[in-house]
Amino acid sequence: MLQGARQTVLNFPSAFLGGNRTQRIEFLFCCLIWRLQLPPLLLWGVTCHAVVGSLWRSSFQGNANFLHLSRNRSNPEQGYCERGARLVSSLDFWTLSSENLIAVLPTDPVKENYVRKVKNCVFSVAFPTPFQSRVRLVAVSKEVLEDILDLDLSVSETDDFIQLVSGGKIVFGSIPLAHRYGGHQFGIWADQLGDGRAHLIGIYMNRQGEKWELQLKGSGKTPYSRNGDGRAILRSSVREFLCSEALHYLGIPTSRAASLVVSDDVVWRDQFYNGNLAKERGAVVLRVAKSWFRIGSLEILTHYGELDLLRMLLDFIIQEYFPLVDVKEPNRYVDFFSIVVFETAQLIALWMSVGFAHDFVPNTSDDERRYKIGNQANIGMFNLNKLLQAINPLLNPRQKQLATQILKEYPVLYYTRFRELFKAKLGLLGKNEGDDDLIAFLLHLMEKTEADFTMTFRQLSEITQSQLQELVIPQEFWALKMISKHRLFPAWVSQYLSRLKSNISDSDSERRKRMTAVNPRYVLKNWMAESAVQKAERNDFSEVHLLQQVLRHPFQKHSAAERAGYSSPTPSWARDLRVSCSS
Repeated sequence: MLQGARQTVLNFPSAFLGGNRTQRIEFLFCCLIWRLQLPPLLLWGVTCHAVVGSLWRSSFQGNANFLHLSRNRSNPEQGYCERGARLVSSLDFWTLSSENLIAVLPTDPVKENYVRKVKNCVFSVAFPTPFQSRVRLVAVSKEVLEDILDLDLSVSETDDFIQLVSGGKIVFGSIPLAHRYGGHQFGIWADQLGDGRAHLIGIYMNRQGEKWELQLKGSGKTPYSRNGDGRAILRSSVREFLCSEALHYLGIPTSRAASLVVSDDVVWRDQFYNGNLAKERGAVVLRVAKSWFRIGSLEILTHYGELDLLRMLLDFIIQEYFPLVDVKEPNRYVDFFSIVVFETAQLIALWMSVGFAHDFVPNTSDDERRYKIGNQANIGMFNLNKLLQAINPLLNPRQKQLATQILKEYPVLYYTRFRELFKAKLGLLGKNEGDDDLIAFLLHLMEKTEADFTMTFRQLSEITQSQLQELVIPQEFWALKMISKHRLFPAWVSQYLSRLKSNISDSDSERRKRMTAVNPRYVLKNWMAESAVQKAERNDFSEVHLLQQVLRHPFQKHSAAERAGYSSPTPSWARDLRVSCSS
């Protein structure tokens, strides 16, 4: 999903009971107000891989040294096809490149690394700033290393790997870049933003022919750092690492986290912006995605009237990332926009189906509750509207009309996918006129009783129809037991059981099997991440590793997860837990 602007633009009814049937159905799509806190990590696209000649090395000066990675001396031309059958056991036989980006898209002519207003370019060359103290590898994703980067897990134990993923050294032949973009923060145009603490260290093509961009987050200042220090801290980095991997194993498109390192370098942070500065430790996440372009990549160019560059960048994005769009087609920008609208609707519906939220408003910065879970569909609409504004200068009157109509279809696309997902979560087959009301009714009860989102649907997947019919909920189904206290719960159960009878050729065991396959038992809730963070700050990374293991199989019961309480009610100590933008 191309990211950038955020603001509420759709007005949904705020009450379930009362109003006409259309209003009650619409309520279904905004009444999820649950307790899962995860940051948005989803960007789309693909980039190309090539080898940059050594002449670049003498052209730019930076803070990071180069890893002098040699080729196989017996066969200097050894390439991807010849090594495709096995994993690479040494970084000596592994390359990154930035050439495809910098050969096509202009870079900032100023090569010094200081904060400044940047114009007429897409990237600035910027080298990571190495840590001054020792660096420790906290966690690594075996799947990312092996399945995406073709690296044997043993490589993560080498000093070369630690140097690479901490920003200490750059692979020879790759030029690190910081991306220029603009955008909105809390609905207000924030002008130039850019990669203020992130460095794109290169593009890798793996043995499946996939192209992935590698980015370090927390690796030091860039021209876009504004008043920041360019660093990330351990607590926010732990959350990002775990959140990325958790979403992936839930089947939701996301960037991936390859590694997490922590240093002993002191970083000062005022966590809740209340004047209480505290020492924290700097950390870096190596994250990978098909691309890091976003809506703001285009917005900044439109804002400053750099329309030739806007057209160049958008054509590049279409050619590289949208193979279904013909870059020579006159309506290519409308076709591109149509795909982004559709995919954004699909993605946000997926977020909602697992209770994923950018913010359940424990974020102290979001006092207007712009980013709460009930507003995510609205924010998607706002983002798409800003994307349309960004590409409008490239559209003729007829194309503008078409694009506007496409944007109007976004709510229907979202509602349709949302309905499909929640019908599956309830084990409903076929179509029934009352399905929307049935789903909305349950969500209303969940909201009023403050039921746990994840465990409500999971326990509905595990409880038998006969147990439900008796309305005597066993203690093990604690989330359902909480909802059962509502006076309308028997009415909902009656409607639900009646609807299940219309599932043709279905059995209760088949229903439960279907539902447990789509309703996870474990998601990364805010309190779990906080527990792992608190231990990590004491140099105990055991819970980071436990969560990493559990979240790889979110639909399967895990004994260690059960002992840790990951399917139990939120512990009392976490009831008033708050986080901030830097958390």
